[in-house]
Amino acid sequence: MEDKSYKEYLEHISTFIFDVDGVLTDGTIAVTTSGEMLRTMNIKDGYALKTAVNKGFHVCIISGGTNEGVRLRLEGLGITDVFLGAHNKIDQLNQYLEKHQLNIKNVLYMGDDLPDFPVM
Repeated sequence: MEDKSYKEYLEHISTFIFDVDGVLTDGTIAVTTSGEMLRTMNIKDGYALKTAVNKGFHVCIISGGTNEGVRLRLEGLGITDVFLGAHNKIDQLNQYLEKHQLNIKNVLYMGDDLPDFPVM
């Protein structure tokens, strides 16, 4: 089997699925004196996500975290499929694929507990 370049894989991608911590953040958490945990997201990632949504790509976020501020940020970018508190990310991924009748070969996904790249 010959190796494909990433560009050959990307031409078939219709859907992006990401975790939040360590993917859309740098993995650090600032904790306030009241115990609130704050994450930092890169504005360039936000621009890329919004552009993907505007271009008609499916964008889904599956995270074990439950911070509603994260949901507000992502929904503000136009992402309607935001699943927080997902303890079994593989199950949530499969439900999302079934709901939207998507083929896993057309999905790029990255995050903890999710495979890094589709196998084609």
